[in-house]
Amino acid sequence: MLKFRSQELFFVALLVLITVLTTSDLISDYMEGTELWHLAIEALVVLMSVGGIGYLLHSFIQRQHELDAVKAQLVETNDNLSEARKQISAAGQEYSQVIQKQFDTWQLTPSEKEVASLLLKGLSFDEIANVRNTKEKTVRQQATAIYRKSNLSSRHEFAAWFFEDFL
Repeated sequence: MLKFRSQELFFVALLVLITVLTTSDLISDYMEGTELWHLAIEALVVLMSVGGIGYLLHSFIQRQHELDAVKAQLVETNDNLSEARKQISAAGQEYSQVIQKQFDTWQLTPSEKEVASLLLKGLSFDEIANVRNTKEKTVRQQATAIYRKSNLSSRHEFAAWFFEDFL
């Protein structure tokens, strides 16, 4: 269905009105026997008006087709993005399971697993302490235990151990 804007409808209606009025004047002048050059000018105005109407309608239809194509492309892009989000989410869940299995392999306690997860998310010791309602010193001790059990020496090495295969 074509969707015309008000100014587009105005110009089409104006050209239709000009065409109708000029055509009726052309017929009236022809009946009265007006000179041929005058009739030719009015006929030219009628033809130009009809051509203008055709041009505007063609432009509107072409624009509508372009809009429909853009809308279809947008729907397809949104579908692709949705699918990509699902795939990323699934990959994230799988990787989270891999991380948890590695925590089990290192025999981390539940508290250490929680601290290790928060370390991987990039939280500072103070932020982890606030999230877990513990003291920063406790978090530091748990981080030290995590590094010892994983045979890694620092937060950066710990994070790199999980992410180096992605790079």
